[in-house]
Amino acid sequence: MKSQQGLTVIFQPDDRKAVVPRGVTLLEAARKAGVAITTRCGGKAGCLMCKVRVEEQDASAVRPPGDAERRKLGSLLHQGVRLACQTAVWENVTVTVPEDPLKAAVRRKLEAARRGEEEDLW
Repeated sequence: MKSQQGLTVIFQPDDRKAVVPRGVTLLEAARKAGVAITTRCGGKAGCLMCKVRVEEQDASAVRPPGDAERRKLGSLLHQGVRLACQTAVWENVTVTVPEDPLKAAVRRKLEAARRGEEEDLW
């Protein structure tokens, strides 16, 4: 939904939303929505930590990848992976933020322990 204030960006899996003006990066929109997307390079496409997924049906809702993003992501672009620091919002869009790998590993260990599959967490 396009509001008078701007465009709506929805971040999954938490269903958090931000209304932003056209041209704002997904990283900026995520910060506004309170969604944590890790980055070390300050938005310069250097660290590749801010990967998000934009589904094919929403691909035209964001700016096409530039040279730096194409070089860094290569074939991942064909899977809908984008760098949040480089991807500008052009229309309403839904973005999936992958789970942090370390948090995912801890979550899996805790779930296994709760099911009694492992005696020790580590």
